[in-house]
Amino acid sequence: MGAQSKEAPLPPWGFAVAGAAGAVLANAVVYPLDIVKTRLQVQVKRSKAAGGGNPAEPEEEHYKNTSDAIAKIVKAEGVAGLYAGMTGSLIGVASTNFAYFYWYTVVRTLYLSYQTVPSSPSTAVELSLGAVSGAVAQLFTIPVAVVTTRQQTQPKLERKGLIDTGREVVASEDGWTGLWRGLKASLVLVVNPAITYGAYQRLRESIFPGKKNLQPWEAFLLGSLSKSMATIATQPLIVAKVGLQSRPPPGRNGKPFKSFIEVMAYIIEHEGVMALFKGIAPQILKGLLVQGFLMMTKERMELMFILLFRYVRQMRAERLQKFAEMAAAKGAPIMAK
Repeated sequence: MGAQSKEAPLPPWGFAVAGAAGAVLANAVVYPLDIVKTRLQVQVKRSKAAGGGNPAEPEEEHYKNTSDAIAKIVKAEGVAGLYAGMTGSLIGVASTNFAYFYWYTVVRTLYLSYQTVPSSPSTAVELSLGAVSGAVAQLFTIPVAVVTTRQQTQPKLERKGLIDTGREVVASEDGWTGLWRGLKASLVLVVNPAITYGAYQRLRESIFPGKKNLQPWEAFLLGSLSKSMATIATQPLIVAKVGLQSRPPPGRNGKPFKSFIEVMAYIIEHEGVMALFKGIAPQILKGLLVQGFLMMTKERMELMFILLFRYVRQMRAERLQKFAEMAAAKGAPIMAK
């Protein structure tokens, strides 16, 4: 029993499944906000940028704010328009969060195992562990994000399924490497989950020191606060990444952006510096709700998995004990002879 008590409460895949399930549930609930923030972030003011575009593009709608975008999307595409690309998005969310939480658990466990004096990682170390985990996760999951962003920004009549959109990206841009468009920006953006989960751990230790299992509202509060902090700090990079992965604006005449610096320069030239923060309202609202629901669900699922693993280990121990008793019972008459 002593050896068993030293076992980790969950293997890395257990934390990964809990995180992925929480992320899928949370993102499914607030998916319309994802559509809105994406379209707000890719649009460019017509007054300066649309002059060089193709006049035969009536689908290029301009949205004033979150509520205006929702109303116009529903009017043009129906309620289903608010869920365009949802399947690909949830696949991406599940794979990204599974990969992130898996590698985060592995990397954090390795770090703690090499410490001579057991202690909680510092804020800098926590951020570094999150960044490494996020970078590994992005390498495997960015193609889904590229395809989903393309689906979310395509006009209704041009929208295709997940596979067909992926083929279109491969055929129309840089071959298979087009599926990794925006990788550099994504690798830079690993600071977002790094800040989020670093802040979450730090806030948890500060506000609820020594508490192993948080109440749902406590996890929701910490998740929302940490994600809001990360979003405000990285919003210009988020806008640039979306610009890289979506179709080029009309003023570019079909010429795709090559780097997130080029996207940012284009936005500043046509709309000013503050445009780097466009779509921040739905971005923060989505992040606040998603991260809150994610951490709330993740904490509950981790607890469920811990109880399940404990039950399985107990059943295994009881079965081994029965086998040992049966073996001993069979051996006793032989010993008596």
